[in-house]
Amino acid sequence: MATDVTTLLSRIDSGDPSAAEELMPLVYEELRILATARMLQESPGQTLQATALVHEAYMRLVEGSNSQPWDSRGHFFAAAAEAMRRILIDRARAKSRPKHGGDRQRMELEIHCPAGNETPDRLLAIDEALEKLQIEYPHVADLLKLRYFAGVPLKDAAELLNISPATAKRRWAFARAFLYGELAD
Repeated sequence: MATDVTTLLSRIDSGDPSAAEELMPLVYEELRILATARMLQESPGQTLQATALVHEAYMRLVEGSNSQPWDSRGHFFAAAAEAMRRILIDRARAKSRPKHGGDRQRMELEIHCPAGNETPDRLLAIDEALEKLQIEYPHVADLLKLRYFAGVPLKDAAELLNISPATAKRRWAFARAFLYGELAD
């Protein structure tokens, strides 16, 4: 395989357009391993996938206007690693620009969603009770949806609904009592 890669690299250098297509299947898995190793070194939350990194690096190496002659298979893979590094650095620079939110700090929110722990039957019963609540007390139902299904804290839910924290607390107590009465049957 090493000689095949070296042969294809020299064909690419001499301007053979079909050689680039033949090269990809031979080097893809090794490039993918390189890309995966690079991605593991990146911070969590990276949106670029290893496959996309491989493809972009390959395009820069083989099909770019500034492609260079390859001395060996090792030279090609060293250049691939460098291309991957540059792609990741370019993305990091772009993300750090204010236009892309680089001047903002990422905040992790802890949201507890009680509905996520329910059994399907109980969740359907809660939904049925919520439909009744929606007809009789739509403002209370809105609060219940925010709290129970989205896990929004009471203080934040009050703000989202443009009500005071005291009103939100009363409505939440009513919503819980309503649900208890409906589900107790």
